[in-house]
Amino acid sequence: MPREWSRDELVVAMNVYGRLTFGQLHARNPLVIDVAAKLDRTPGSLAMKLCNLASLDPAITSTGRKGLSGASELDRQVWAEFEANWDALGVESEQRFNELMYRAPLPPEEQPVETDEWTRRGNTDVQRTVRQRQGQDFFRRTVLISYGNRCCITGMPVPALLSASHIVAWKDDVPNRLNPRNGLCLAKPQDAAFDRHLITLDEDLRVVLSKSLRDHFASDAVRTSFAPFEGKSITLPYRFRPDPALLARHRAAFAG
Repeated sequence: MPREWSRDELVVAMNVYGRLTFGQLHARNPLVIDVAAKLDRTPGSLAMKLCNLASLDPAITSTGRKGLSGASELDRQVWAEFEANWDALGVESEQRFNELMYRAPLPPEEQPVETDEWTRRGNTDVQRTVRQRQGQDFFRRTVLISYGNRCCITGMPVPALLSASHIVAWKDDVPNRLNPRNGLCLAKPQDAAFDRHLITLDEDLRVVLSKSLRDHFASDAVRTSFAPFEGKSITLPYRFRPDPALLARHRAAFAG
Protein backbone atom coordinates (compact mmCIF):
# COMPACT_ATOMS: atom_id res chain seq x y z
CA MET A 1 0.00 0.00 0.00
CA PRO A 2 1.46 3.42 -0.93
CA ARG A 3 2.79 5.47 1.98
CA GLU A 4 0.57 8.39 2.93
CA TRP A 5 1.98 11.84 2.36
CA SER A 6 2.72 13.84 5.50
CA ARG A 7 2.10 17.54 5.92
CA ASP A 8 5.87 18.25 5.97
CA GLU A 9 6.32 16.41 2.67
CA LEU A 10 3.47 18.37 1.12
CA VAL A 11 5.03 21.65 2.26
CA VAL A 12 8.16 20.60 0.35
CA ALA A 13 6.03 19.58 -2.63
CA MET A 14 4.44 23.04 -2.66
CA ASN A 15 7.90 24.56 -2.79
CA VAL A 16 8.77 22.32 -5.75
CA TYR A 17 5.48 23.27 -7.40
CA GLY A 18 6.52 26.91 -7.21
CA ARG A 19 9.85 26.14 -8.91
CA LEU A 20 8.35 24.52 -12.01
CA THR A 21 6.02 25.47 -14.81
CA PHE A 22 2.91 23.41 -15.53
CA GLY A 23 4.64 21.59 -18.38
CA GLN A 24 7.50 20.55 -16.10
CA LEU A 25 5.36 18.63 -13.60
CA HIS A 26 6.41 15.20 -14.79
CA ALA A 27 8.52 12.28 -13.60
CA ARG A 28 11.37 12.95 -16.07
CA ASN A 29 12.12 16.40 -14.71
CA PRO A 30 15.57 16.40 -13.01
CA LEU A 31 14.34 18.37 -9.99
CA VAL A 32 11.40 15.99 -9.51
CA ILE A 33 13.79 13.03 -9.69
CA ASP A 34 16.20 14.59 -7.18
CA VAL A 35 13.56 15.66 -4.66
CA ALA A 36 11.72 12.35 -4.91
CA ALA A 37 14.92 10.49 -4.06
CA LYS A 38 15.46 12.66 -0.99
CA LEU A 39 11.87 12.01 0.09
CA ASP A 40 12.33 8.27 -0.51
CA ARG A 41 9.56 8.35 -3.09
CA THR A 42 9.41 7.59 -6.78
CA PRO A 43 9.53 10.42 -9.33
CA GLY A 44 6.12 9.30 -10.54
CA SER A 45 4.68 9.65 -7.05
CA LEU A 46 6.01 13.19 -6.64
CA ALA A 47 4.94 14.19 -10.16
CA MET A 48 1.43 12.93 -9.45
CA LYS A 49 1.33 14.93 -6.22
CA LEU A 50 2.45 18.08 -8.06
CA CYS A 51 -0.36 17.56 -10.56
CA ASN A 52 -2.80 17.09 -7.68
CA LEU A 53 -1.66 20.49 -6.35
CA ALA A 54 -2.11 22.01 -9.81
CA SER A 55 -5.75 20.90 -9.72
CA LEU A 56 -6.20 23.23 -6.71
CA ASP A 57 -4.63 26.25 -8.43
CA PRO A 58 -7.34 28.62 -9.75
CA ALA A 59 -4.90 30.16 -12.25
CA ILE A 60 -4.39 26.71 -13.78
CA THR A 61 -7.97 25.49 -13.76
CA SER A 62 -9.33 28.81 -15.10
CA THR A 63 -7.43 28.19 -18.36
CA GLY A 64 -9.01 24.78 -18.89
CA ARG A 65 -6.03 22.81 -17.61
CA LYS A 66 -6.99 20.46 -14.83
CA GLY A 67 -3.96 18.77 -13.29
CA LEU A 68 -5.11 15.53 -11.68
CA SER A 69 -8.41 15.08 -9.90
CA GLY A 70 -7.15 13.00 -6.96
CA ALA A 71 -6.19 15.79 -4.54
CA SER A 72 -6.54 14.55 -0.96
CA GLU A 73 -8.07 16.38 1.96
CA LEU A 74 -4.56 17.01 3.30
CA ASP A 75 -3.53 18.44 -0.10
CA ARG A 76 -6.42 20.88 0.20
CA GLN A 77 -5.54 21.74 3.79
CA VAL A 78 -1.91 22.52 2.94
CA TRP A 79 -2.93 24.59 -0.09
CA ALA A 80 -5.31 26.52 2.18
CA GLU A 81 -2.53 27.04 4.73
CA PHE A 82 -0.40 28.72 2.09
CA GLU A 83 -3.27 30.87 0.87
CA ALA A 84 -4.06 31.96 4.43
CA ASN A 85 -0.48 32.72 5.50
CA TRP A 86 2.08 33.00 2.71
CA ASP A 87 4.45 34.82 5.03
CA ALA A 88 4.84 31.83 7.34
CA LEU A 89 4.37 29.00 4.85
CA GLY A 90 6.67 30.52 2.22
CA VAL A 91 9.51 30.61 4.73
CA GLU A 92 8.69 27.17 6.12
CA SER A 93 8.62 25.59 2.66
CA GLU A 94 11.93 27.19 1.70
CA GLN A 95 13.52 26.03 4.93
CA ARG A 96 12.21 22.47 4.61
CA PHE A 97 13.31 22.27 0.96
CA ASN A 98 16.82 23.49 1.78
CA GLU A 99 17.17 21.16 4.74
CA LEU A 100 16.01 18.20 2.65
CA MET A 101 18.18 18.94 -0.36
CA TYR A 102 21.34 20.42 1.11
CA ARG A 103 21.48 19.88 4.88
CA ALA A 104 24.15 22.56 4.84
CA PRO A 105 25.30 24.82 7.71
CA LEU A 106 24.75 28.55 7.52
CA PRO A 107 27.17 30.43 5.27
CA PRO A 108 30.05 32.04 7.24
CA GLU A 109 28.61 35.54 6.90
CA GLU A 110 25.43 34.36 8.66
CA GLN A 111 27.08 32.51 11.52
CA PRO A 112 26.53 33.99 15.01
CA VAL A 113 29.18 36.44 16.16
CA GLU A 114 30.56 35.44 19.56
CA THR A 115 30.49 38.73 21.48
CA ASP A 116 29.06 39.84 24.79
CA GLU A 117 26.34 41.66 22.89
CA TRP A 118 25.53 38.49 20.94
CA THR A 119 25.42 36.48 24.16
CA ARG A 120 22.80 38.89 25.50
CA ARG A 121 20.71 38.80 22.33
CA GLY A 122 20.89 35.06 21.72
CA ASN A 123 20.60 33.98 18.09
CA THR A 124 17.39 35.90 17.34
CA ASP A 125 19.04 38.30 14.90
CA VAL A 126 20.62 35.53 12.82
CA GLN A 127 17.36 33.60 12.75
CA ARG A 128 15.55 36.73 11.58
CA THR A 129 18.16 37.34 8.86
CA VAL A 130 17.96 33.77 7.61
CA ARG A 131 14.15 33.75 7.62
CA GLN A 132 14.02 37.03 5.72
CA ARG A 133 16.49 35.76 3.13
CA GLN A 134 14.55 32.51 2.72
CA GLY A 135 11.31 34.43 2.33
CA GLN A 136 12.79 36.76 -0.26
CA ASP A 137 14.25 33.82 -2.19
CA PHE A 138 10.87 32.08 -2.17
CA PHE A 139 9.00 35.20 -3.31
CA ARG A 140 11.43 36.18 -6.08
CA ARG A 141 11.67 32.69 -7.56
CA THR A 142 7.94 32.01 -7.43
CA VAL A 143 7.02 35.34 -9.02
CA LEU A 144 9.67 35.19 -11.76
CA ILE A 145 8.83 31.61 -12.73
CA SER A 146 5.12 32.42 -12.77
CA TYR A 147 5.82 35.16 -15.32
CA GLY A 148 8.14 32.98 -17.38
CA ASN A 149 11.18 35.05 -16.34
CA ARG A 150 9.97 38.00 -18.42
CA CYS A 151 8.96 41.50 -17.40
CA CYS A 152 5.18 41.63 -17.60
CA ILE A 153 5.35 45.15 -19.11
CA THR A 154 8.37 45.18 -21.43
CA GLY A 155 9.05 41.49 -22.03
CA MET A 156 12.66 41.82 -20.78
CA PRO A 157 13.87 38.18 -20.51
CA VAL A 158 17.17 38.55 -18.59
CA PRO A 159 16.67 37.28 -14.99
CA ALA A 160 19.54 39.39 -13.64
CA LEU A 161 17.68 42.50 -14.84
CA LEU A 162 14.33 41.48 -13.36
CA SER A 163 12.75 42.10 -9.96
CA ALA A 164 9.90 40.46 -8.11
CA SER A 165 8.16 43.73 -7.35
CA HIS A 166 5.72 43.93 -4.46
CA ILE A 167 2.35 45.46 -5.31
CA VAL A 168 1.91 46.47 -1.67
CA ALA A 169 5.31 47.04 -0.08
CA TRP A 170 6.98 44.44 2.14
CA LYS A 171 6.78 46.72 5.18
CA ASP A 172 3.15 47.66 4.65
CA ASP A 173 1.46 44.25 4.56
CA VAL A 174 3.10 41.45 6.55
CA PRO A 175 0.49 38.75 5.73
CA ASN A 176 0.94 39.33 2.00
CA ARG A 177 4.64 40.07 1.73
CA LEU A 178 5.40 36.54 0.44
CA ASN A 179 2.11 36.10 -1.38
CA PRO A 180 2.96 35.58 -5.07
CA ARG A 181 -0.29 37.35 -5.95
CA ASN A 182 1.29 40.43 -4.35
CA GLY A 183 4.06 40.31 -6.94
CA LEU A 184 4.80 41.42 -10.48
CA CYS A 185 7.83 40.47 -12.54
CA LEU A 186 9.28 43.80 -13.67
CA ALA A 187 12.48 44.99 -15.32
CA LYS A 188 14.57 47.24 -13.09
CA PRO A 189 13.37 50.65 -14.41
CA GLN A 190 9.72 49.60 -14.30
CA ASP A 191 10.23 48.09 -10.84
CA ALA A 192 11.67 51.36 -9.52
CA ALA A 193 8.84 53.39 -11.07
CA PHE A 194 6.16 51.00 -9.77
CA ASP A 195 7.69 50.99 -6.28
CA ARG A 196 7.58 54.80 -6.21
CA HIS A 197 4.01 54.89 -7.57
CA LEU A 198 5.07 56.62 -10.78
CA ILE A 199 3.29 53.89 -12.75
CA THR A 200 0.40 51.64 -11.80
CA LEU A 201 -2.13 49.27 -13.39
CA ASP A 202 -5.80 50.04 -13.96
CA GLU A 203 -8.66 47.63 -13.28
CA ASP A 204 -8.03 45.95 -16.64
CA LEU A 205 -4.30 45.52 -15.89
CA ARG A 206 -3.26 48.23 -18.34
CA VAL A 207 -0.23 50.41 -17.66
CA VAL A 208 -0.92 53.92 -16.36
CA LEU A 209 1.82 56.57 -16.26
CA SER A 210 1.96 59.45 -13.81
CA LYS A 211 2.21 63.10 -14.88
CA SER A 212 5.52 63.42 -13.04
CA LEU A 213 6.94 60.63 -15.20
CA ARG A 214 5.51 62.18 -18.37
CA ASP A 215 7.21 65.44 -17.45
CA HIS A 216 10.54 63.70 -18.13
CA PHE A 217 9.62 62.55 -21.64
CA ALA A 218 12.06 65.07 -23.09
CA SER A 219 14.64 62.48 -22.09
CA ASP A 220 14.90 59.73 -24.68
CA ALA A 221 15.83 57.25 -21.95
CA VAL A 222 12.67 57.91 -19.97
CA ARG A 223 10.38 58.13 -23.00
CA THR A 224 11.58 54.90 -24.60
CA SER A 225 11.41 53.02 -21.30
CA PHE A 226 7.79 53.92 -20.55
CA ALA A 227 5.85 55.66 -23.34
CA PRO A 228 5.51 52.61 -25.64
CA PHE A 229 3.75 50.64 -22.89
CA GLU A 230 1.20 53.22 -21.74
CA GLY A 231 -2.31 51.79 -21.98
CA LYS A 232 -1.01 48.33 -22.86
CA SER A 233 -2.11 45.29 -20.86
CA ILE A 234 0.55 43.42 -18.96
CA THR A 235 1.41 39.85 -19.84
CA LEU A 236 -0.37 37.68 -17.28
CA PRO A 237 1.47 35.03 -15.29
CA TYR A 238 0.46 31.45 -15.88
CA ARG A 239 -0.38 31.18 -12.17
CA PHE A 240 -0.68 33.48 -9.14
CA ARG A 241 -2.33 36.34 -11.02
CA PRO A 242 -2.08 39.73 -9.28
CA ASP A 243 -4.66 40.27 -6.57
CA PRO A 244 -7.19 42.97 -7.60
CA ALA A 245 -7.55 44.20 -4.01
CA LEU A 246 -3.80 44.68 -3.66
CA LEU A 247 -3.65 46.49 -7.00
CA ALA A 248 -6.45 48.79 -5.82
CA ARG A 249 -4.31 49.71 -2.83
CA HIS A 250 -1.41 50.50 -5.15
CA ARG A 251 -3.63 52.70 -7.31
CA ALA A 252 -4.82 54.56 -4.22
CA ALA A 253 -1.22 55.63 -3.56
CA PHE A 254 -0.52 56.39 -7.24
CA ALA A 255 1.19 59.72 -7.90
CA GLY A 256 -1.35 60.54 -10.65
